[in-house]
Amino acid sequence: MGVGRIGTFDDGGLADDLNRAIGGDEAAFARLWRSLQPALLRYLRVVVGDAAEDVASETWLQASRDLHRFDGTPAAFRVWLFRIARHRGLDERRRAARRREDPHEPADRDATGGQVRDVAYDVLENSDTGWALRLIASLPPDQAEAVMLRVVAGLDVAQTAEVLGKRPGAVRVAAMRGLRRLSADPEVRARASTHRYQRPPRAAVEPAQQHEGV
Repeated sequence: MGVGRIGTFDDGGLADDLNRAIGGDEAAFARLWRSLQPALLRYLRVVVGDAAEDVASETWLQASRDLHRFDGTPAAFRVWLFRIARHRGLDERRRAARRREDPHEPADRDATGGQVRDVAYDVLENSDTGWALRLIASLPPDQAEAVMLRVVAGLDVAQTAEVLGKRPGAVRVAAMRGLRRLSADPEVRARASTHRYQRPPRAAVEPAQQHEGV
């Protein structure tokens, strides 16, 4: 089973739940949680490891408190939610660093770019979730975050840049470097060869995204 993407969800249904949740409908908020929590957890497992569940809970708690101030589309909501998660994740990293420094502190809780992208991207999407996440987590943090948000969360370059607080160009570079590194992994190459993860030419399936980059 692949890692999946929240970008494939029906934004029409999500829009209705989002509007209802903003109006105070708890059942609609629960449906938002069910829709977005899996990808959020996958992202946070790369960012904070075993603390992902706790950080996700903090993320949704803040989202529930601040939702009345949100005004935007489902796509903008995903960006908003992942930005909260990233900030909470960075807070957890800082706490973890302090705990390592003070163990008595309480634990409070360039080559052919298209081909490289296609091989690593498709292997990740069509492989076991745990294996794919462990592989992404082996990347440098900036590359891991970019790959997770692009591949798992299904955000586009502009949305990923907004979540990470970086320029779109920097996001493209980080994602490409991460995917290039993954494509060179012997196990990724073996899976690509064994399972023949091949796509039709991108021009035939993604004409609107050709100039977007990774």
